[in-house]
Amino acid sequence: MERHITFDRLHNFRDLGGYRAADGRAVRWGLVYRSDSLGKLTGADLARFQELGVRTVIDLRYPWEIAARGRVPELDGLAWHNLSVEHRPYDQATIDPALDPWRYLADRYAEVAADGAEELRRALEVIADADAPLVFHCASGKDRTGLLAAVLLALLGVDDDQIAADFALTERATERLVADWHALHPDRTLVWPAYGRAPEEIIRLFLADLAAAYGSVRAYATDRLGVDDDLVARLRDRLLDA
Repeated sequence: MERHITFDRLHNFRDLGGYRAADGRAVRWGLVYRSDSLGKLTGADLARFQELGVRTVIDLRYPWEIAARGRVPELDGLAWHNLSVEHRPYDQATIDPALDPWRYLADRYAEVAADGAEELRRALEVIADADAPLVFHCASGKDRTGLLAAVLLALLGVDDDQIAADFALTERATERLVADWHALHPDRTLVWPAYGRAPEEIIRLFLADLAAAYGSVRAYATDRLGVDDDLVARLRDRLLDA
């Protein structure tokens, strides 16, 4: 099956199918996707997107990002949910190069995991309730999207090694994400050399932090997000093969 879906203007659109859960089942292909901003969809890209049969989009960006960069085009039968999971904005382009970049980002993820509990729970509910292919995205498809993907896969029973490997696939898009930043900000300097990077270490630190604080990702989902056994069961029934 095809992990990376090729578009002209999207750089980080991929299928979450195929990852193996602890019970031996695997995530079904063609059912849940992750991406960078769908506000870039036009022309042939939009036609390619429609071929996937996506009927639900979860946009994890701030409303002001959507106002500046656009949202997925309004299509008949397409449901759009804006669930802004991040509550403390920061500019990755201006992060101090002297900081440990992976520890810094893992700490930002921890903030999102705490601050965005309501939105993250709602996103999981939308995923469980969808009756057709679905995609969730942020701006680059890396941080907010990577966090939700990690939590979702963990709840499905996927182990940390596969979650980390999926997260790191964004590295294939880094060069193009950096090029997009320069095109959008011709008068600015990109100070942080790790912009657009997504090594496994970031998500491994985040998962370890959740385990240290709550005991496991499942316990975090229960204690912080209010995710119950019924929601986890619905996610597994919908997204894992028989």
